[in-house]
Amino acid sequence: MERRVPRPSELAPLMSFKKIEFNGRTRRLSRAHTIADLRAIAKRRTPKGAFDYTDGAAEAELSLARARQAFLDIEFHPAILKDVSHVDTSVEIAGGTAALPFGIAPTGFTRMMHSEGERAGASAARSAGIPFSLSTVGTTSPEGVAEVNPDGRNWFQLYMQKDRDKSMDLVSRAAQSGFDTLLVTVDVPVAGARLRDSYNGFTIPPQLTPKTVLNAIPRPEWWINFLTTEPLTFASLSEWDGTIGELLDALFDPTITFEDLEWIRDQWPGQVFVKGIQTITDARAVMDLGVDGIVLSNHGGRQLDRAPIPFHLLPKVRKDLGPEAQIIVDTGIMSGADIVAALAMGADFTLIGRAYLYGLMAGGREGVDRTIHILRQEIIRTMKLLGVAHTTELTPDHVTQLQRLTPRT
Repeated sequence: MERRVPRPSELAPLMSFKKIEFNGRTRRLSRAHTIADLRAIAKRRTPKGAFDYTDGAAEAELSLARARQAFLDIEFHPAILKDVSHVDTSVEIAGGTAALPFGIAPTGFTRMMHSEGERAGASAARSAGIPFSLSTVGTTSPEGVAEVNPDGRNWFQLYMQKDRDKSMDLVSRAAQSGFDTLLVTVDVPVAGARLRDSYNGFTIPPQLTPKTVLNAIPRPEWWINFLTTEPLTFASLSEWDGTIGELLDALFDPTITFEDLEWIRDQWPGQVFVKGIQTITDARAVMDLGVDGIVLSNHGGRQLDRAPIPFHLLPKVRKDLGPEAQIIVDTGIMSGADIVAALAMGADFTLIGRAYLYGLMAGGREGVDRTIHILRQEIIRTMKLLGVAHTTELTPDHVTQLQRLTPRT
């Protein structure tokens, strides 16, 4: 082979250096290409108590593990020679349009994950054209969410409390702030046994101990933000000093019945979805009450361990309720491919909780934007590879749920 001395003009393109990014947050987020990458960043930057509250689930955490495994245990069936030069990811849900087939789920105590809290999530949702859900135990008021997301879609998640007047006052404030959908959560008569929080001694607000101080040393930004921004306040209470489990047990009303649900439905001017449905029987019962839709969810595995897997339940519920019922799915979603699979199996929409919080902990508002960007790109790529140009084209023919756990007869 003949060799020669390369010309300078030929070397120049090979020796160009990547532009240096001096903003540390932007630099680390640009290296995150999956939700798992954001989780790894979040774990490095967030104190153990707050991270484990987000990352953990109830008891042995089997419900969460099984929900995630269910999305891994699928097989896609792509169609070839389809025009997918343009992909439409929009869906119709709860009386309006979402630019993407997922929204931000209601999460509690969010400003403990990052000082920007719900404001970061709501403003990112506004930019992306997707719904944002505020929890009853959120750390921003309905008015605060409406302030940063005045023309977007805001949903309010209701835990009916023992003090029902206080609960309905929150519902009224959300309605007056322009929230268009109410998510009534029904799977929390008591708090689940979230053992990571117990082992960590995690309290509201976080308390300084020798252990937490040592854990904080390599994470100074979180503590500086926590100590120099406004104190934690909650949508549902003025103050609290105790564990999260004690707080939830003090708040939640275990006497709620179907009659109460019917009454709540009549108090809300917009659409009402019931969140926490885990059986076909209950799905049919709440729809018979005249609610607008359901959320198949086992609360992210944070309540009853060994609970039903929402993604496995989905096709059975869709078949039973028919094509007109509005069905949302959450729990276990960690990628855009998971979302596409859920739509194919009969979901109208999905909600992301941990995936959103990993982004928030990794980089505040920019981190939430990165979560949405990652999921959007994964959704578009998966749809194109399946030969699907619009979300409405997805059908069960595109997905097989592979069998791992089967009931014994």
